[in-house]
Amino acid sequence: MASVENHLIELLPRKERLRLLALCEPVQLTLAQVLCEPGSPTRHVYFPVDSFISLVALVEGSPGVEVGMVGREGMLGAQLALGVVTAPLHAVVQGAGGSWRIGTPAFRRELARSLPLQRGLDRYLYVLMAQQAASAACLRFHQTTERLARWLLMSQDRAHSDHFHVTHEFLAYMLGMRRVGITAAAKALQRSGLIEYHRGDVTVLDRPGLEAATCSCYATDRKTYAQLLH
Repeated sequence: MASVENHLIELLPRKERLRLLALCEPVQLTLAQVLCEPGSPTRHVYFPVDSFISLVALVEGSPGVEVGMVGREGMLGAQLALGVVTAPLHAVVQGAGGSWRIGTPAFRRELARSLPLQRGLDRYLYVLMAQQAASAACLRFHQTTERLARWLLMSQDRAHSDHFHVTHEFLAYMLGMRRVGITAAAKALQRSGLIEYHRGDVTVLDRPGLEAATCSCYATDRKTYAQLLH
């Protein structure tokens, strides 16, 4: 992972970056691996490199719904910047790959020591808050096809590839919908020539077309990120 880095780590001054990386270990995250549960203490912080993680709000009587996504642009465990060890959401690996991992005690010590790390996490917390607010509004007001297009674009951004794997069952879980609705939306995007989907393998064929098919939430997410973390 030496040649491919997490963006939050890249933004740190060299001295701070090297000191943080010295505390980290490289790990491989596997598809559907659960990294934390709401209400449980955060044992590790993760800085994905070429993996990505879904943040899921669990609702009694249902499997829950995705309210955020973490890839190379961010980290899992950002609430530690607020002095809170308890995890607020269910975190599950959506895209397998590499990540940096650091134990919570070591990370908290480094956070107390490093002002640039504190400032970076403060800005990233705002980005996460904005993303989760947009997800809630998107869930309530936007059509299935628009929401699916947004999800596919967000996944493509974090997979760093036009091709990735996801099943209808997983999509239904992430978007808080019945599988039949996801199937209909995926077929509509296929008929428009925007994606190719076969047995869980998704290929984005027309990125500009997919961006045109999604709701405004996707562009808003990207604008917020660009303003605060670039």
